[in-house]
Amino acid sequence: MQTHQVRAHRSDENLPREEQLAWKLAQLAADTARGGSLDSIDSDVVDMVVNRVIDDAAVATASLSRAPVVAARAQAMAHPTSGAAPSQGTGSTVHGAPGRYGPEWAAWANGVAVRELDFHDTFLAADYSHPGDNIPPVVAVAQHLAASQGPFGGVTGADVVRALVTAYEVQIDLVRGICLHEHKIDHVAHLGPSAAAGLGALLRLPPLQVFHAIGQALHTTTATRQSRKGEISTWKAHAPAFAGKAAVEAVDRAVRGQTSPTPIYEGEDGVIARLLSGFGHVYEVPLPEPGEQRRGILDSYTKEHSAEYQAQAWIDLARRLGAQHPALRDPSQVSSIVLHTSHHTHHVIGSGANDPQKYDPTASRETLDHSIPYIVAVALQDGGWHHERSYTPERAGRPDTVDLWRKVTTVEDPEWTRRYHDPDPLKRAFGGRLEAELVDGSRVVEEIAVADAHPAGARPFARADYVAKFRTLAEGVLDDDEVERFLDVAQRLPELEPGELSGLTVRARTATPAGGIF
Repeated sequence: MQTHQVRAHRSDENLPREEQLAWKLAQLAADTARGGSLDSIDSDVVDMVVNRVIDDAAVATASLSRAPVVAARAQAMAHPTSGAAPSQGTGSTVHGAPGRYGPEWAAWANGVAVRELDFHDTFLAADYSHPGDNIPPVVAVAQHLAASQGPFGGVTGADVVRALVTAYEVQIDLVRGICLHEHKIDHVAHLGPSAAAGLGALLRLPPLQVFHAIGQALHTTTATRQSRKGEISTWKAHAPAFAGKAAVEAVDRAVRGQTSPTPIYEGEDGVIARLLSGFGHVYEVPLPEPGEQRRGILDSYTKEHSAEYQAQAWIDLARRLGAQHPALRDPSQVSSIVLHTSHHTHHVIGSGANDPQKYDPTASRETLDHSIPYIVAVALQDGGWHHERSYTPERAGRPDTVDLWRKVTTVEDPEWTRRYHDPDPLKRAFGGRLEAELVDGSRVVEEIAVADAHPAGARPFARADYVAKFRTLAEGVLDDDEVERFLDVAQRLPELEPGELSGLTVRARTATPAGGIF
């Protein structure tokens, strides 16, 4: 890896294009796109791409009937494929909808479905990310162009794999080097550029076009973190989908010769100068050398539980402690439960956020899955976590749960913050130490570093676990034949021919969505 130093420049410094971060990201995309086979990509990287495609579809399937997904699907269905005849196979599929639609709208609808339950993969370093958010826009564009007779026609499964390797690498490397959260900028500002880079690799665009697509995507996807603060709304699921849709549109404009604000990161009024740490601060972004393997996806990790990633390890610890120490489940026997954890966990999903909503039994699902006090209380009492039952109003409002919940607080522990930022991904810790004081004067003290499903955890997720997750979340939503059909197509992704890419969708009976403007 080569570390690139990135800082704000005055306009009169005339930073050459070749020294700009967006150009280096564009070069990475162009380099990954070379070659017609996957021989140059490590087999474990290819396998992980397949795993994450299955993972995305699993969580999208489980969310098909939820209101944000129904609304986004309705918007997409108002934009069926135009231009070429449908018989030519153009257009993209939308999970749970018949027919084919504009790729930007398919990216939108599928992106909301993937993110709605907060149940897919994650990478945490200087900032946060869900790199699986790159999959909907890449697959949508690939499906649209697979049967096209134009210059980008004939897209294959191997092209999709290369594109996703690129998108994951760009997003993860940006997250390693540039902290957005410090300035309360939402992490989807790293997603717009990564999706644009992945699409550039998919279409094998020259660096100049990818450069301008990245610049436009970044410019249009910077937003504040209010979407993840206080009373968290349904927009939380839409934000990454918006970034994916914006990236599709940015690439289309760049291919048509349209240019972007430059330098987008380093300019005098660019992102670093006006939204991040400003003049004088140097960000260090690691990127692979030309020809070096792109293995970033292997540093990311999926979720066993439908909750914010920094809650995963705590759920595993709580479900174990609840069985070992029944008194922890009874608020009348508990004086306090203090979670000693990292700065990020304390301030984002803990009591350090100073959000009263995190202790409110009437809070939205989106708020509850960002409340570690609530999550620990329920996991202690229930011995596990469920993507629906753990969030119902009845479950959140149960009096004994509310009593226990309000006895759970977090504090920042410098050692856990240090471990959170360990440069070795396999040593990075996202848990902490639980200290419970019981009414009888006894104490329970236990700690956990990473979730059981983490690559360094007790039961790292492998292909069988991703398949099992899909089967579990598809139960009652998809017919058995559809489950097997999708799993067959997804697991053959690297070998898929253009005509088979349309199979990367889930076909389900869904309610007719209500109308809006479209």
